[in-house]
Amino acid sequence: MAKTTAVKEVPVEDRLMQLWELQQIDTQVDKIKILKGELPEEVHDLEDEIEGLNKRVSNINDEIAEFDQEVTNRKSTKTLAKELIIRYEKQQDNVKNNREFEALGKEIELQKLEIQLSDKKIAEGNARIDAKKEILAETEKQIKAYEKELKAKKKELDKIVEETEKEEQELLAKSEKVAKKVDERLLKGYNRIRKAYQNGLAVVSVLRNSCGGCYTKVPSQRQAEIRQRKSIITCEHCGRILIDFTSKDAE
Repeated sequence: MAKTTAVKEVPVEDRLMQLWELQQIDTQVDKIKILKGELPEEVHDLEDEIEGLNKRVSNINDEIAEFDQEVTNRKSTKTLAKELIIRYEKQQDNVKNNREFEALGKEIELQKLEIQLSDKKIAEGNARIDAKKEILAETEKQIKAYEKELKAKKKELDKIVEETEKEEQELLAKSEKVAKKVDERLLKGYNRIRKAYQNGLAVVSVLRNSCGGCYTKVPSQRQAEIRQRKSIITCEHCGRILIDFTSKDAE
């Protein structure tokens, strides 16, 4: 009969120390992210803003081109109307009866109305073009301002990244290595608690009889249980995992 190998369960104290070690590493990573501040997000937002404004510039240029083509077409219509008026007026000199003369007179009036309409449309088109050009100039001015701001923020971010990238990568690799040792269920709980708090603290020590995360007083009996390290104990107020960490543990 084959022998079965029993899986050795990791003592609670060791699991707590693994979580504590993981927390210390992740806290160092968080500090680097704090150093970067909101720069990565600000850079991304500026890039999106510039992209959106560039699309707006493209759309405005398309609209200006359409208005300009309409003005050109109206000018051509006006020129043709003038030519027709001249032709009809010459034809009036050679008509044989009043009916033909009046018919040509109506055509001349229609062409004069066409000229008036074209003048109106040309004026409206030019006004729209001028308005769009004002918006275009303002938009391009805004793009330049954003590009200048983006350049400055990228320079600042690049400097921070250059100074911290190696350290951050080493810490992330270390965090991943330690996380693999942690019980899967505990790790999920740890990550869930970290995400719940802006400072990323999921495992805290008891400081001056209080939770090191929310500073709520921890009852004496509960502190005694925490010191024994025989079970995973969380803060009754904030839900963080509590540990009695001493200088001896750091050795």
